[in-house]
Amino acid sequence: MTITAIKNAVTEVLPPVTPEAYREGMSSLAAAVNVVTTIGPEGRAGFTATAVCSVSDTPATLLVCLNRGASVHQVFKNSTHLVINTLTSQHQLISNTFGGKAPMNERFEIGDWVESTTGCPRLADAAVSFDCIITDVKSVATHDVIFCQVVDIKQDPEADALLYYQRGYHSACKDA
Repeated sequence: MTITAIKNAVTEVLPPVTPEAYREGMSSLAAAVNVVTTIGPEGRAGFTATAVCSVSDTPATLLVCLNRGASVHQVFKNSTHLVINTLTSQHQLISNTFGGKAPMNERFEIGDWVESTTGCPRLADAAVSFDCIITDVKSVATHDVIFCQVVDIKQDPEADALLYYQRGYHSACKDA
């Protein structure tokens, strides 16, 4: 396989890494654990994501990646808004539930969910919740990259953070 650079210039023919090697490398990239939620005609939906990052502060924009094979993909594809709820160390069960095969209604039975400004479910005790309007979606490889503009933020300045690293959960606490 040839890798073509963004400007359509091939500088050197190099084979891509294997999916296994990539996953092994990614296990050493610590990431915050988030539950991304929305609401639409199908009802409430959500999934666990570590592929969330800042794009810009003007306007405030985040991106989140969603596998097109995920059970919630169609719901999010039809959605216009979402909330990115960053979890604390107390939310491992919520992460596992939203990351597993639990039916959607059962996912929201765990945790204290309130309505956000856009009407999406927001985790009341999240470390931080970003309430967003979806502004663009790009398909890349197996995933959709969802770009969203932040319209409201709720933050607990005393919260710790739930991280995923080396295929396990870890806690990051504020310095005392």
